[in-house]
Amino acid sequence: MLNLQQQLKLQQKLSPQQIQYIKLLQLNNLALEQRLLTELQANPMLEEADAFGGESQTEEDDEAATDDQDDEFDWEELLPSGDEDFRGHRTDPDQDRAAERPLAAETSMAEHLNDQLSLLSLSEDESLIAEHIIGSIEEDGYLRRDLLSIVDDLMFTYGARINEDDVERVLARIQRLDPVGIAARSLQECLTVQLMALPERTPGRTTALALMARCYEDFTMKRFSRIKQTLGVDDRILKRAFDLVRRLNPKPGEGTITAQENYITPDFEVRAHGQKFHIALIGYRGPRVRISREYHQLLQRLTPKSGPVPRTGPQAETRQYLKGRFESARWFIDAINQRRRTLLAVMEAIVARQRDFFLYGPGHLKPMILMNIAQDVEMDISTISRVVADKYVQCDWGILGLKHFFSEGVRMRSGEMVSNKEVKAIIRDIIRQESKTAPLSDRKLAEVLDARGFIIARRTVSKYREQLGLPVARLRRELVLTPVPPGADTPSPQKGFSTPL
Repeated sequence: MLNLQQQLKLQQKLSPQQIQYIKLLQLNNLALEQRLLTELQANPMLEEADAFGGESQTEEDDEAATDDQDDEFDWEELLPSGDEDFRGHRTDPDQDRAAERPLAAETSMAEHLNDQLSLLSLSEDESLIAEHIIGSIEEDGYLRRDLLSIVDDLMFTYGARINEDDVERVLARIQRLDPVGIAARSLQECLTVQLMALPERTPGRTTALALMARCYEDFTMKRFSRIKQTLGVDDRILKRAFDLVRRLNPKPGEGTITAQENYITPDFEVRAHGQKFHIALIGYRGPRVRISREYHQLLQRLTPKSGPVPRTGPQAETRQYLKGRFESARWFIDAINQRRRTLLAVMEAIVARQRDFFLYGPGHLKPMILMNIAQDVEMDISTISRVVADKYVQCDWGILGLKHFFSEGVRMRSGEMVSNKEVKAIIRDIIRQESKTAPLSDRKLAEVLDARGFIIARRTVSKYREQLGLPVARLRRELVLTPVPPGADTPSPQKGFSTPL
């Protein structure tokens, strides 16, 4: 027997407009520009507006504007007026010209290496191997593919009769290309290749090669005593080898990113004028959009001014399509404008809470979490999270990510709360000034901070040190030479001269 039950449930669902707004909210300038271009191509009801806003109005436009008063759509509120566009920014001719400046052409690492292959006089099989190796190099310049997998790929794809030794020989030649050490399979191999490429009479080269071959683990752990005992060298010879290794490039693939990829365009500008702030959205150089007049007039012609509206036929289908595209365009433009208002509201709330930072600079950052801003602007915390993601502000102290202003607090003995980022900066300064031969442990760092009035545990100090990318005390230890007594044959370096790893 069929059992029917009636249940009452409360569900929360997002409308298509809300989903579109959420997606636009988390986009930065570059992503927003791409999204606008996609929408322009997909929706004929949207068109790119004139660069300086507004067009000369013809008699036909005047007539269309009169017809709009009787239409069910409020067209005029969707058309740009003056120099304000749907990006929410004032038109700046200098910004438009800056956006058109071409960037210099950049050569990728793979292209740079392939250009050098012609200098190696390789056979057909060797050229095939070299191209496959270069194509397998990762962004940091290392080759992490197993050589046997390269052999298998070449045999199955091209039928090449090669073995692992053939790949090894070609790899050794590629590693000598510019930059030297490219395609190394480990840091040890990368440094060894660069050392081998140096002239034989280079000071410290012989000891450095022995260091890589016989004491690499002790080298990474800075066990100076064990290295000296194994190699039979003194401090001065070991320091010369460490000096040489320090000048090598551990990541030969870095530095190949183009200027365009490295460039950060800020989303906001905050400038202090006395005790007041000017906050503006900047940086966007994409197209301005508006409702298309041409398609507006077409929809007007398809809509009878009197009598019933036809429900069937080609004209009815066209009218229904244009009406749907108009609704989509209106939602899109509303979402753009709502995005602008939300971004400005969040930025204003951040400036209000971090007023001292924007006035006086680093050292005056206050603890602040996403919930604080969400309460200030009366929005959900997820909305604030989307706003601050991948957004940047330009102020008197440089270009900073919005996430820079959010941090937890650390309590001082006086009861005052300070940002943990300020504590991290203090930890970095303490480590910078510590003894190179006897670095401070995390417990000692906590004691120094306690003496300065910070209530902080050792494990918290360890966490902050790791977030700063600073190694433990043992790995921060450096080799320091003692001055040679006056009258000795060997000249001594300046007192306190040290050699980090």
